[in-house]
Amino acid sequence: MIGIVRNAALSILALFFVAQASAATWEEGQHYQKLDNPVRTASESGVEVAEVFWYGCPHCYTFKPLIESWVENSPEYVNYVNIPAALGSSWEPHAKAFYALQTMGELDKVHDALFEALAGERRPLNSGEALADFVANHGVDGEEFLKNYNSFGVNAKMQQAQAKIRGARVTGTPTMIVNGKYRITASMAGGHEEVLEVVDYLVEKEREGQDQ
Repeated sequence: MIGIVRNAALSILALFFVAQASAATWEEGQHYQKLDNPVRTASESGVEVAEVFWYGCPHCYTFKPLIESWVENSPEYVNYVNIPAALGSSWEPHAKAFYALQTMGELDKVHDALFEALAGERRPLNSGEALADFVANHGVDGEEFLKNYNSFGVNAKMQQAQAKIRGARVTGTPTMIVNGKYRITASMAGGHEEVLEVVDYLVEKEREGQDQ
């Protein structure tokens, strides 16, 4: 009986040290960066996890199935959002397309197809007209898309997103921003899978802070 209790105690102690080692693995300034000035989050409750991406980014394309699986299994208090980056002028049409489709409630119809066309096939969808033709082939009203694409509302959403990206000092994609306070990239974390491990660590860190 003493042996059983002793083994159980050793197992608990081992789990404790594994947990401590796991947490200690992720160091601020090395595996993630704490922002000097936090950026605004889209919701007031829970923990926001934002992915800054570009439809034409091959790294985002590779990361996509990993982040989708992570989102599917994430806790209810996690608020996941996509933020399309416009780090160069050639990226702007794709960011505007994202917000136009989102405004129309048609994003789910074309989101995967845009990734496939731009990152997978490298198709030259670099104007509102070209994108309108593309979404029309996927069951979206092309004229309505162009109307939204060129609207003040969509432009305002894109500008707000870019202000948040600049505030977080994002310089490439994909980049994760946790609760408006932390920035994580694959080069910092050590890989795409490691990015999500760091995100998990920071989400729990933020959750614990909210519970106190």
